[in-house]
Amino acid sequence: MSDDPVEAPGARQAVSVVIPVLLDGEPDWERGPLPFGTEERRWDAERRGQYYAPAAARALYGRRWHRRASVTEGPLTLEGLELLRVATPKEPRHALGVLHFAVRDVPLPAVLRGIGHRAGAGPDPLTGALDPAVLFGGVADTAPPRAPFALARPYTVAFFSPGATHTAVLREADGRLPVSADRRLRELAWRSTEADNPSPPERVEGISAEAIRISADWSALVGRHGAAFLGHRPDQGPGDFYEFAAVQARAVYLDALLLGMVQRDHLDALTDELSQVFDSTPGLARRVSALERHIAVFRSTCWRRHQTVHGPADGLLRAFQAQHRLPELFTDILAEAADYSRIVQTRESRQIAGALGVLTVLGLPLGTALSVLQVLGDENPWHLLIALTGALAATAAALTTRYGRLVVASLRGTPRRGRERD
Repeated sequence: MSDDPVEAPGARQAVSVVIPVLLDGEPDWERGPLPFGTEERRWDAERRGQYYAPAAARALYGRRWHRRASVTEGPLTLEGLELLRVATPKEPRHALGVLHFAVRDVPLPAVLRGIGHRAGAGPDPLTGALDPAVLFGGVADTAPPRAPFALARPYTVAFFSPGATHTAVLREADGRLPVSADRRLRELAWRSTEADNPSPPERVEGISAEAIRISADWSALVGRHGAAFLGHRPDQGPGDFYEFAAVQARAVYLDALLLGMVQRDHLDALTDELSQVFDSTPGLARRVSALERHIAVFRSTCWRRHQTVHGPADGLLRAFQAQHRLPELFTDILAEAADYSRIVQTRESRQIAGALGVLTVLGLPLGTALSVLQVLGDENPWHLLIALTGALAATAAALTTRYGRLVVASLRGTPRRGRERD
């Protein structure tokens, strides 16, 4: 244990690690999220679902499994595992694996830096008996998915409640937070120290603006590769408010971040699908139609304006979306899909116009010839054959003109090569 109060272990330390996995099949684990809390106040799927809109609750709890476990390796004690299926059109096996750990006897930042593989950090604690490949063995493949923009590193959600000696993160007598509190919050969320990644003064002010003040007792910060919850008054031990706060951080608040990850993975899949629309010309309308259907399904299930009625959870979700630029990404996807839809509609309109043009080119000479014969009252078969031959010749001649070539090209749905000459 360090003699530095800032580096001393917290009164309560926990970390949940989220990694992408590929399911081997539906696991034989218990359904629903890992329940936390006491039997009298059990935070299971039914209770947690009350904090979210029905569509979001289905996305979070409808295809989720958990298993309790107790494995200790070094400072980490595994308390349970979860699997949340995040099926996309191209990868129905994709899921998020969640490991819940209690951290004891060592400073939490040291553990987070090891998970983040920071230069000079200790060994990765997720090895040996705590290796995700071992823990999810026979249930899911933990090799990095080949899907685009797959999560490159484990996402960590850390919880830290201070003791009386952690003066750097405690509110002052007048209720103000010292600058060092937000600096420590940043270190926990970013899994780095000032030595790893020094912050300019302007950035420190930005972190204070990004921090979510859940209450006077604790704050949260969401980063690209991790989130953190930090207490601002001493933890009094069993029965203290932080006992409830730790449960919330690993239940409702973690679920908000998982929902953001579900949204991110679906948007990444849609972006990849957009990039392949023009890989081959045949079937463009079918691919654009499938893309529009996938966007509509995603919008109705995962991208509602009101996903949660709980203020802090909503703030965490929006902070995650902002970190990954998800609203801007979805706006770009909608605009690009609309452009492709207009291209398909224009092509179909041209093909319809081309078909009508062909009917005109074919029908006009033939109709004229038959009308002349009918007016003359000529029923001679040879004269009819001559009229048909003349009509076909006139049609062939018409198709060699600029208008005829445009009609054929429109009917085929492909633009004519070369420059048209008047």
